[in-house]
Amino acid sequence: MLADIQVTGNKDTRSGFGDGILEAARANKNIVALTADLAGSLKLHPFIKEFPERFIQCGIAEANMMGIAAGLTIGGKIPYTTTFANFSTGRVYDQIRQSIAYSGKNVKICASHAGLTLGEDGATHQILEDIGLMKMLPGMTVIVPADYNQTKAATKAIASYEGPVYLRFGRPVWPIFTKEEDFKIGKAQQLSEGRDISIFACGHLVWTAIEAGKILEAKGISVEVINIHTIKPLDTEAVIASIQKTRCAVTAEEHNIIGGLGDSIAQVAARHCPVPIEYVGTNDTFGESGKPADLLVKYGLDAEHIVAAAEKVMARKI
Repeated sequence: MLADIQVTGNKDTRSGFGDGILEAARANKNIVALTADLAGSLKLHPFIKEFPERFIQCGIAEANMMGIAAGLTIGGKIPYTTTFANFSTGRVYDQIRQSIAYSGKNVKICASHAGLTLGEDGATHQILEDIGLMKMLPGMTVIVPADYNQTKAATKAIASYEGPVYLRFGRPVWPIFTKEEDFKIGKAQQLSEGRDISIFACGHLVWTAIEAGKILEAKGISVEVINIHTIKPLDTEAVIASIQKTRCAVTAEEHNIIGGLGDSIAQVAARHCPVPIEYVGTNDTFGESGKPADLLVKYGLDAEHIVAAAEKVMARKI
């Protein structure tokens, strides 16, 4: 039951990254951190204090940072690049494609301040298409953890995961409800078992999906909530097993419904088990400046919209 899921605290996911990279660096001397003038925003100061010789300040030159990171891998280093998600992808897509993805460089692209929950910084910074940009690159692993603990676990796990990785997280304080030990790259996390509806979510919207699931359970609906923290490689077995049982699904993400998690789930369904699917996410639009909670409601990314999508898709079952 979703009611059994306990919140153990509240903390921003970017702090999970900051704490995770410090622990990872203590265990692996080859880890190097790079930033494009955003060390504070990416919570890197403890890392810099302990490992100043393994930190590179690239300044506001994100494309150069990606090139430096690619070069460092040739010498056996494991570079973690850090900046906002918008600057980690949209500004440097060519450098990632040509210098990192094409040759399979072992670069970890760590992107904070993603999605609408960046809030007051507005549309120019609230990238909502980065998951699509990154998952389309051959060989790129894409991870979108749900809370502080999972972000910390993912940050440590990618150190020993060979190949380029895109790790997406955010700024707002968010409920902590996972355990670090439950995270495994490429393995979906099932948070509840249900018969009537599957809800697949990633990032901040996993907690929102849990809240929506509780509302549905109170109405007598049996809900299966699955945390798809790894968008690529997708745990297709978990997706198929769930939709074969429930025969319908809702996807929820802090991202454009075009090219994100929803499209990945729909592709699996189309190939293996066609079922009705409803998408919860931004609908082919940019964001705007505002308080994070207000923006999630305005753009339809809150629990009430997930509930409405679930009820709509269940009515479409054959």
